[in-house]
Amino acid sequence: MTKNFRNIPSVNSVLESEKIQSLLKMYSTELVTELIRKHLNQIRKDISEKDSKVNAEEIIEFISKTINERWDEWPKIILNGTGVILHTNIGRSPLSHNAIQAGIRAGNGYTNLEIDLSTGKRGSRQSKVQNLLCDLTGAESAIIVNNNATAVTLGLAAISKGKEIIISRSESVEIGGGFRIPDVLEQSGSTLKEVGTTNRTYAQDFKNAISPNTGAIMSIHASNFKIIGFTSTPSTKELSEISQNHNIPLLHDVGSGCLLDSSQFGLTKEPMPQESIADGSDICFFSADKLLGGPQAGIILGKKQYIDKISQHPLARAYRIDKINLAALHATLLHYIKNEALEKIPIWQMISSTEENLKGRAEKFKNQFPSLIEIIPTISTIGGGSLPGSQLDSFGIKINSNNVSKLADKLRNNKDSILGRIEKDTFIIDLRTIPYDQDDLLAKALKEL
Repeated sequence: MTKNFRNIPSVNSVLESEKIQSLLKMYSTELVTELIRKHLNQIRKDISEKDSKVNAEEIIEFISKTINERWDEWPKIILNGTGVILHTNIGRSPLSHNAIQAGIRAGNGYTNLEIDLSTGKRGSRQSKVQNLLCDLTGAESAIIVNNNATAVTLGLAAISKGKEIIISRSESVEIGGGFRIPDVLEQSGSTLKEVGTTNRTYAQDFKNAISPNTGAIMSIHASNFKIIGFTSTPSTKELSEISQNHNIPLLHDVGSGCLLDSSQFGLTKEPMPQESIADGSDICFFSADKLLGGPQAGIILGKKQYIDKISQHPLARAYRIDKINLAALHATLLHYIKNEALEKIPIWQMISSTEENLKGRAEKFKNQFPSLIEIIPTISTIGGGSLPGSQLDSFGIKINSNNVSKLADKLRNNKDSILGRIEKDTFIIDLRTIPYDQDDLLAKALKEL
């Protein structure tokens, strides 16, 4: 054991090594030194407990690698060849060029975030985006927060604290990451009152459940799973009629914030906020970074009397959206106002890409690398807890390799990481989810194989 302790290099000798000296040109000497001390202390502890063997060169190599991995630039560009359009692990919806530029403007200097330039008085950071949302959906008012989970939590806390919320048993769901509707209701101070059964709920079930302690009726779109077969659920219009007759609000979480009719692309019809409002929802909740195609944000829109109440709740300040995402959201919504969403918003470019176009791109790669790849028809999915079960026919390239796992590792650890999927011991890159302007980056990576 004593010999092993002697093999531990001193802090100074590690600092003076060639590998660490090169890192000191980029990083704080104080922080590098502290990290070295922590690692050497851990080695001493390991020797005391396990009599571990150590090697000075290996220690320096490990510390160098740790520093590079811990402090390298982040995030890293990824070419998404998985065919999953809203891939949660790699950031869901990529932003349009205009949205990116708007975010840069917001972060690069001072802006008219909360000042009315015509009067010189304080304004609202919500007003510009609020106007766009109302124009697009027909809602009376809107408020934007930092994500849809907080949107729902805030809405319930403001409208129904201490009251019962009536929800169909089939919609008492977990959305993801442990975000469960019953838990959210509890945290907001509301009480869950389930009606119906897992597969069938009727309007009469909601009517029968209404009591003097009812705070709201809530409808939640099951965006990440699908119940098929012997099913029944009341429409938004039916629920709206019930809520109006009993003077209680109808809350509707539509999930993905789809402002375009998804069925025109052969997909399942996704609930649309504007239709929810038209059908009588008093409040509508949805995400901005799914099928809306914007940055992470949660949107609440609906009747002014309820939006005002939500806006005045103490948590509204804690949950408010930051200036950069707000600017990016404004630019994203403008694409819909200008009727250019299909051409300018990346996820809609991907969804609307034709098989002919995708096959043409695949053929170009085949011409460049005739012995390396094969053209292959494939299937794309939406992902991100949106349109479960919906698929899009697509085209991609199959990379010939004797070791598919090793190939996947190499591409994933490329300077510009490339993700694909492995099917039947074959590595496939679905071109639907790789923007056309990244084809050169993909070609460069393939050339290095």
